[in-house]
Amino acid sequence: MQLKAPSTKESTRRRVVRKVSLRLMPIIFLLYLVNYIDRTALGIANVNGMSEELSLTATMFGLASGIFFVGYILLEVPSAVIAQKLGARRWISRIAISWGVVASLTAFVPNFEWLVAARFLLGVAEAGFAPTVLLYLTIWYSNRERPKAFSIYLLGIPLSSVVAGPLATWLTQVGDGVFGLEGWRFMTLASGIPAVILGVIVLFVLVDRPEQARWLSADEQAVLQQDIEESSTAESVKHRGGMLSSMRSGRTWVLGIAYFGVVYGLYGIGFFLPSVIAGFEESNGQPLAPLQQGLLIAVPYVFAAIALILWPRDAARRNELGWHALISTGVGALGILIAAFAQHPVLIMIGVTLCATGVISSMPLVYSLSARLLPAIAVGAGLALVNTIGNVGGFAGPFITGWLSDLFGNTQIAFVVLAGILLSAGVISVVIQRTSNLGMSNGDDSVRSTPASEAIEQR
Repeated sequence: MQLKAPSTKESTRRRVVRKVSLRLMPIIFLLYLVNYIDRTALGIANVNGMSEELSLTATMFGLASGIFFVGYILLEVPSAVIAQKLGARRWISRIAISWGVVASLTAFVPNFEWLVAARFLLGVAEAGFAPTVLLYLTIWYSNRERPKAFSIYLLGIPLSSVVAGPLATWLTQVGDGVFGLEGWRFMTLASGIPAVILGVIVLFVLVDRPEQARWLSADEQAVLQQDIEESSTAESVKHRGGMLSSMRSGRTWVLGIAYFGVVYGLYGIGFFLPSVIAGFEESNGQPLAPLQQGLLIAVPYVFAAIALILWPRDAARRNELGWHALISTGVGALGILIAAFAQHPVLIMIGVTLCATGVISSMPLVYSLSARLLPAIAVGAGLALVNTIGNVGGFAGPFITGWLSDLFGNTQIAFVVLAGILLSAGVISVVIQRTSNLGMSNGDDSVRSTPASEAIEQR
């Protein structure tokens, strides 16, 4: 069977999209990678002298960790609305520079109270980062390309989980005494600098819209704009209203609940990995070296990174996001159950790997469903709402799991519930796609409506 060669129009479209990706995605990926490294810096600092120096109890450290999300969640939607008005490029730059400055200044906190204040301000500074980046990608990528673009952006999650620990630990060791600082303070200071540098680069390298890109010819700009308009769905075109219209949409809230289930499922990975390491240490009869621990931690995230690249691409190719999200969350839920009931560390590792692979590969699919459902004029606020509801899962996961464990006297019931909540995110994704008729057009039966163009222009 001879394969049909792509048309000249399709070849041109692919070439333009590839050109855009090579220009934009390396910076977007690095921003998310640095963002997650900054978030994990506090945990590394805590076990490398911070708790002793600041006299932190476990409760005090928990408060300092959690207070970040208070400022983040409170200002997530307002920040995204500002981004939609001022332009995503400038707002991404502002967020990166401000979070980098606050992260670095955290190195100089003298006590617990100042630490809490710094962590709260870090959440305020970072608020709106994820939806603003996603908003920016919707300006440059059509519905058919967004799952792939979102997946590259989200690669920062598994890769930061692999490199953050070893890198931060190394900085605490080599930086001890530099500038008269303790190792954990030097590491904290250094962790914010890349964000500031990237924030400045964003201003000079990224541009707000395709028609402003001097590195695209007029023909390439037209091809890109046509691709975006042709793949607009009937649902997003007919959805009219102001910038905050998505806040009144029940489906936006339901998709937020789906993302809540995904973020809730992320908790299972962090919970079981220490059990894996402890199990292998018990089998060996001695503690594992830091390099060995790092390699063990890397295993689930390597598989997750591979799935994060390949699975959304398959979803885009097959024109099916909902069922792909359900399969991802199903794999993640199965992994949680295996890890919860297994006794051998190898089986627990298999479960954690399935969990990481399923949970992380489902994230760009839920985001893509949300972006496809929302009209251009309201996509920033809508994605911010979805992200805000999802981040509540970061609070709920540890709390509900702990409460159920105390109630039943074991962790198995708690993780059966966790698996069920994660699986429900996939079910919701299927229902939303089916009821909203969110299929991707390939150009022949696309919606070419004036309202879509008008909405894009209103950005």
